[in-house]
Amino acid sequence: MKTLKSINIVLLMLCVTLGFSQQTPAPKQTKDFAIVGATAHIGNGDVIENSIIVVSNGKITTIGPEASTPLTRQAMDIIDAKGKHVYPGFIVSNGTLGLVEVDAVKASSDLSEMGTFNPNVRSIIAYNAESKVVESMRPNGVLLGQVVPRGGRITGTSSIVQYDAWNWEDASIKTDDGLHINWPSSFSRGRWWLGEDPGLKPNKNYSAQVKELSDYFAEAKAYNKGSKKDKHLPYEAMSGLFDGSKHLYINADDAKSITDAVNFAKNQGIEKLTIVGGYQAGDVTDVLKQNNVSVMLQRVHSLPELEDHDYDYTFKQAKILVDAGVLVSLETSGQMERMNSRNLPFYAGTTVAHGLTKEQALKLITLNAAKIMGIDDMYGSLEVGKSATLFISEGDALDMRTNKLTHAFIDGRNISLETHQTKLWKRYSEKYENQEVKQK
Repeated sequence: MKTLKSINIVLLMLCVTLGFSQQTPAPKQTKDFAIVGATAHIGNGDVIENSIIVVSNGKITTIGPEASTPLTRQAMDIIDAKGKHVYPGFIVSNGTLGLVEVDAVKASSDLSEMGTFNPNVRSIIAYNAESKVVESMRPNGVLLGQVVPRGGRITGTSSIVQYDAWNWEDASIKTDDGLHINWPSSFSRGRWWLGEDPGLKPNKNYSAQVKELSDYFAEAKAYNKGSKKDKHLPYEAMSGLFDGSKHLYINADDAKSITDAVNFAKNQGIEKLTIVGGYQAGDVTDVLKQNNVSVMLQRVHSLPELEDHDYDYTFKQAKILVDAGVLVSLETSGQMERMNSRNLPFYAGTTVAHGLTKEQALKLITLNAAKIMGIDDMYGSLEVGKSATLFISEGDALDMRTNKLTHAFIDGRNISLETHQTKLWKRYSEKYENQEVKQK
């Protein structure tokens, strides 16, 4: 019994440690403020040198060049940002922040549900707004994100949140925005550990898997057209796809799967479609463009998956799609995806080194992401009437050497840039500095 009690105490302490962030969410804005003198990167491709941005009640009320923008300095705080840069808050596409705290601790993971078809799973109710992982995004300018469930053929419904909140209700800025599907892969690799050829070969079950998905959609459509006498929550959760209120996100990588997924959605009468991952999306840009399909492109810092692809294939994909006129954002899924979400601006920076301009790259993680998610009326760019979700950096925010934030705001609230990591950094910096002084 003593052993069991000790285990319970340890588990309780672990839960307390995992469950609380390092600071209280910022209070609502009560006083107007102006950011003066910074280079403003609007997010839509425009740049304003020596800008003035005035924020009132959480929204941008004025933005323009300092020389031609009148400013009443009374009754407002002035932030001198000369020599610095202002950006819209960066947005994580197809993320899982807040669903897992420690990968090795199963009790802290709400990433996926059992079963194959789970359209009724809502990621938002599992979102941990007080996650230490979530708060570690803010010092890099990552202030918003899409929370997506994983697992199964239909994984569930995502929501969009801001990263400074008490709970999921406070965090949510768009609830249940879309449904996510893992499309069957048309190819598979042999299991080398079983002695099979590790090379690519056609997936023998591909047609059957696609048919299973089609049948499920047909059943859900029939249910939603019927009397709904016998309640079926999974089918009911798909109604938004058929009435146009929900976005469809399909994870697909190879060219055939992407093409088939686009045709599938078209045949189902679904207009709002985004391909997630899209490893070979650059090979089918005509299909994507013709059908007005956007892409949440896989993590830029990834190795090529096919032997005949260039070493920098993943670095160049964004430019290929942008040049073709496809609406593109960047996502960070894959190994250690939650940790890597804080590197989102640097993934965008890599696309600059491979052909995009800095402002084009910025759009991938600001306005383009907001457009895909349907929140561009309030987020994604620095424009009058939009939310003051933005930050000030000492230098280029797409470069890890100069992305050094001095201020960050979500809906005009001056949020803390302190995290568990910054506290540890300060603590041990002081420790070793003090030791050096003693040795001298």
